[in-house]
Order: sequence, then structure tokens, then C-alpha cells
Amino acid sequence: MSAAPVEPPQALAIVGAGFAGIGLGIQLRRAGYRDFTIFERRDQVGGTWRDNVYPGVACDVPSHLYSYSFRPNPSWSRFFAQGAEIQQYLQDAVRAEGLGEHLKLGVDIESMHWNEADRLWEITSGNRVHRALLLVVACGRLSEPRFPEVPGMQQFQGPSFHSAAWESSFDPRGRSITVVGSGASSVQLVPHLAQTAKHVTVLQRTAPYIVPRNDHGYGTAERRMFNRIPEAMDALRARLFWKQEEGFAARALIPEQLEAARVRALGHLSTQVHDAGLLAQLTPEYELGCKRVLLSDTYYPALQQPNVTLVSSALERVEAHALVAADGKRVETDAIIYATGFQSTHQPYADRVRGVGGMLLSERWSEGMQAFASTVVPGFPNMFVINGPNASLGHNSAVVMIETQIKYILGGVDYWSHTGRRPLDVLEEHAETYDSQIQALSENTVWIRGGCDSWYLDEKTRRLSLIWPGPAADFRRRNGSFNPAVYAQLGRDIEPAPGPMGPDTKADEGSSVTAQP
Repeated sequence: MSAAPVEPPQALAIVGAGFAGIGLGIQLRRAGYRDFTIFERRDQVGGTWRDNVYPGVACDVPSHLYSYSFRPNPSWSRFFAQGAEIQQYLQDAVRAEGLGEHLKLGVDIESMHWNEADRLWEITSGNRVHRALLLVVACGRLSEPRFPEVPGMQQFQGPSFHSAAWESSFDPRGRSITVVGSGASSVQLVPHLAQTAKHVTVLQRTAPYIVPRNDHGYGTAERRMFNRIPEAMDALRARLFWKQEEGFAARALIPEQLEAARVRALGHLSTQVHDAGLLAQLTPEYELGCKRVLLSDTYYPALQQPNVTLVSSALERVEAHALVAADGKRVETDAIIYATGFQSTHQPYADRVRGVGGMLLSERWSEGMQAFASTVVPGFPNMFVINGPNASLGHNSAVVMIETQIKYILGGVDYWSHTGRRPLDVLEEHAETYDSQIQALSENTVWIRGGCDSWYLDEKTRRLSLIWPGPAADFRRRNGSFNPAVYAQLGRDIEPAPGPMGPDTKADEGSSVTAQP
């Protein structure tokens, strides 16, 4: 077997072309950097918005907040954008910002290994080895569908797939369909299926809290105004951000705000559902915010249609033409759609990353994901992770968090470029202190005390490993600037390569570096 061809090293490699990878690529180009590549395993960019194309897919964060602050979109058609519109926004950003020359599509990265002798990352795909001095893992936390671990799934004789891998040829008309799960995807999908399916059965393990969506379109005059007056978009984004921030008080178990949020959600339920039995099935038995709070004006009405049945039980097993719930109910069905979420707290990419001494990132995270500034991990020099440990939110826009991490990474790249390009490895003591502070902050939040089993918690240790236990503004303040004082620089200086990633080609203007510990 011939050895894999080895390419000369680039300055930086990004793995993943969703919101995080594209956003970082845009900001690198705008800062004058050119020596980087974005690897994407699919044949298109877009991440979760490329993958999730099920009927009704849409964002539950306002459009003008769920977009880059540095690339606002005056043409959003609705307050909550549909998935296809967000995907188009990302594709347009790639074209307009000149990222095409940096993209390598259809490249599935099988391993990322820190070469200690050469002090660089070796990134393997098939029989090719790409080498880079810096690595950014931007694979996303909602990239790998999760299925229930029950017997018989392979025995089912009809169509069966995850909502995040929607089969374009699937026609729900005239079919009896079972949707397994009652989370965000299910709440969007079920009302659409109910319109044409013969029958829809929803298997609900736990009832979600749902609040009114109150979506509306943006008229021609509004969009024209946003286009003519960009400051109006900035002002709207700021208002939306701080309005979303108000939602954290309930997650922090502040009694008055928690009660108001609970009343709003349960009031929405009682207004739309009047049957006592169904009302009991749909009333959550845990505190609001412990699981993701959903938005819908159509889910509760859909459950009351004559062709829709709610089964309040988890899936126990699958048969050739039916599903059996944990309560013993047998549901005959023509098709199964698993709306069962994603592998969020145990990221699959962690099994592909090896740091100093060959340690797998999954081994490092065996007791739960941890990272200093939610972005860098001791023993994995020159590596940054976006959308990783404690970098998600339960009340505001993920894009705000992504942009904060991008700013941190740009500061790190800038510092590295100007100080001999020696590998940077965050010190263990600072990572431990950061994680201890995270866990202390989480103790009095709904995610720990809310009485539910959520995907925000590590399944093994019950640590809060996914969510940032504070306002988004605090994350931005704390983690938006690179701090070299918490790093060790390894080895001797590396001679800068000529070309656009050298330290003299990036202006110091706008640097995100701070020397403060």
C-alpha cells in the first residue's frame, strides 16, 4: 500500500463549512489572511441548514439576530426565517466574500493528529494528508443525528429515517406515519405531515414547554427601509438581542421571571387545548427551561386533528410493520421518522482528533467536554473549537456565541503570527479554573435543578457541558479577547512563510488580543 501523499503545510485549516466555518473564513479574508482552507465533508456548505430540509424547518431565533452582525441581511422575508432562506443566506455569503477558492467540498476528514516533531496538524482524508500549523474544528454540535437504542430498528419494512436526513422522495400522502420524538424538529414537522398523511402518531417521551411563535412577514417597505438605512437593522438587532437576554433570568431560577415564563407557556397550552386528557399529556413535569423551550402556534392544534394521535411513552422496540411503546401500546405504521435529536454532549469528531502524546480528544473529554474560554483544550496545541463545550445558549442566538469565538480565534492567529509562530498550548491550571467557574455558575440554574434529563448535560457525569450558564453578553465580555498570558509557547520560533499569512501582511488594526490575565 502506497503512503499517503503529503502536502506542504498551510497556515490554517478549518473543518466544517456551517455558520462557524463560513463566518471565520469571512473574517480571515477581511483581515487580509489568505493561506487557509475550509474542509467540508458534504458537497455543499451550510451545515445544519443544508442537512435539515424536512417540511416546516425554520429557525426559532429572529432572523435579524440569527445572521452575522458583520453581514446583515436586509432581505429577510420573515421574522423567523425558513431553513431554505438561511441556507441561501450562507451560500450567498460564500460567493460574495470570495470563499470559493478556500473551500474543499466532499472531503471527509478522518483524522486530525498533532505532529509533535514538526509542530503542526496532520489532517487525513482518504489517501491524502493535509498539513496546517493551526486547526479550527467547526463541525457543529448538531451534525450527527441521534437514534434511540432499541431493538428491531433494522427489521422495519417501510421508509425509516431521521428528520435531519429527510428523504426527498418520501411522500406522506395516504400513509400512516409515526414520528418518534416531541422536540423542536417534531413540533415543526408534525403540523405539515398532518395535512396530507392518512394518520400521524407522535411518540412523546416527555412533554415540551411551548410558547407562541407569533411569526410574521417583512413587507416590501420594511425591507426597502433596511436596505436604505443599515443603522435600522443594527438597532433592530440590538433590541432583539437584549429582548432575548431577558430570557436568562428564568433559567437562573429568578422566581418572578420564572413564574411569568411558566404562565406564558402553560397559558398558551390551556388556550389551545381544552380536552382534559390531552391537556394532562401535554403538561410538562419539570421546570421551564430545563429542556429547550419551543415555539409554535400550530403544533397543539395539529395534535387535536382526527388523524393525529399522541402516545405519551418512549419507544421500546420496532417490529416489521409497527412500533411498540414502553407502555405496551403497539402502533402499526407505514413509515417512521426519528425526530430524536443529535449527539450533542459526545461530539463524534472528538474520536478523530489526537493531541500531544496521541491522546484522543474523546479521551480528554471522557468525563465531559471542557475547554478554556469554551474554545481551547490543554494538550491540543494550536487548535480551536467553535460550538464546543459550554458555547451554546438556551435563550439567545447561537450566532452571537460563534462570533465571540471567531473574535477570540482571530486574536490568537494575530498573536501567533506576530510572535514567532510557535505553537500555543493553553495551561492546564487555567482550563481547570475556567471549568470550575462554569460548574459553579451552573449550580443554581434550571439545567441542574429543573428536574429533567436534557441534552445539555453530560450523560455520564451530569455536568453542564453544552450550555453557557449565563447571559450571552457575559460570554462575549469574558471570551471575546485572546489572552496570551494563559498559554505556554512551545519550542523555538518558526520562520514565517512568505505570502498572505505572514505576520507582516495582517494589519494590527482591530486586533482582539489582550495581555491581561
